[in-house]
Amino acid sequence: LETLRCATEAAQCETVADFVISQRRAAAGRGVPAARRDRGVASQVALALRQSPTRGQRQVGLAMILRTELASTRAAFRTGHLDGFKATLIARETGCLTAEDRARVDEQLCGDPTLVQRLSPRRLVGRLHRAVAELDPAAVVKRRRRAEADRHVSLRPAPETMTTLSALLPLKAGVAVHATLSRAARAAKAGGDPRSIGQLMADILIDRILHPGAGITDTVGREAETTWANAAAPPAAAAAVPAGTASAVPVLVNLVVRDSVLLGDEDGTGWVMGYGPVPGELIRGWVADNLETGLETGLETGLDAWVRRVYEQPATGRLMAMDSTAVLFAGRLAEFIRIRDKVCRTPGCDAPIRHTDHIEARARGGPTTEDNGQGLCELCNYAKQADGWTARTVPGPRHTVETTTPTGHTYTSTAEPL
Repeated sequence: LETLRCATEAAQCETVADFVISQRRAAAGRGVPAARRDRGVASQVALALRQSPTRGQRQVGLAMILRTELASTRAAFRTGHLDGFKATLIARETGCLTAEDRARVDEQLCGDPTLVQRLSPRRLVGRLHRAVAELDPAAVVKRRRRAEADRHVSLRPAPETMTTLSALLPLKAGVAVHATLSRAARAAKAGGDPRSIGQLMADILIDRILHPGAGITDTVGREAETTWANAAAPPAAAAAVPAGTASAVPVLVNLVVRDSVLLGDEDGTGWVMGYGPVPGELIRGWVADNLETGLETGLETGLDAWVRRVYEQPATGRLMAMDSTAVLFAGRLAEFIRIRDKVCRTPGCDAPIRHTDHIEARARGGPTTEDNGQGLCELCNYAKQADGWTARTVPGPRHTVETTTPTGHTYTSTAEPL
């Protein structure tokens, strides 16, 4: 069954390569410039595979590299000796080599399919690193410098209303950050702190980012709770905190919740922008802490500054309107659409919304209204501008968009109820 799974994965990869080649030929026949022939192709693959556009791009890249440059890897993949993950590792780690050197490493590792089948992913990467370094050391240096330019920080939801904060850092910086947190945690542990090393490292990280110069907190979990409460305070209020009090960096948290859940009349969840659904019990705790903090410090916390009411039709869940002190103020309509859609509306894509898009293009007379707007990530918005893509709203109880790709496949996306 495992061999069959790998071979099926390879067959899917072959189909992707065939599709990309056919789309390029069709675009060339229409006179589309070479630089624009792949526009939207990866997004079509992603929709068919029910994946995000980024994963669709990776699938297209792997399929074309296997087709054109990694003959032995492709053969081992098709016979079920390796899976898509190992094939991706080989393509990735040899990407800095010339076509000739890449083919040499390919033959060396995958000429005997049973050899690569026995290697674990880590051992496979180790062999690839050695082979690449021996063939072209200068290419390894250039690749490392390019990789350092891709450093970033990301946030993803985790189970039990937790989050995973990830940082992709250069080797030296990443090791130094981890060593610093570990050293501080072990020092606190040696001083009698009851928390585990992992808990201490996490709490120290939170403290040093949100409360620069302050010591680590004494109560597990209280750090995050007070951070959420204080984060709602505007910059002027944060500056007014008495000396010696750790003040959080001002942050606006967009929280969408039913009033019945907020007041405790029913169980349910709210939606924190950038995270996802959050239990009502936790939301009520945040609001209570925010009020309590304001009373203790004598500050005007101004709940209306960070809790914004959004109205929906109870029977359908369709969002209808949003509070605004200036209903004609630029940006409020876009904010309403971002709250309604939460994440990119493309099926299979859960990337953050970056663009507020006209479903029916403005150039074709599409109005700038809530019904004709949708939130998309950059990749999805650029993809739908390619030749042959169309989109329209579909009548229904909630906002629904139907997207048609150049191949004639249709995909629908309905805004989730609050």
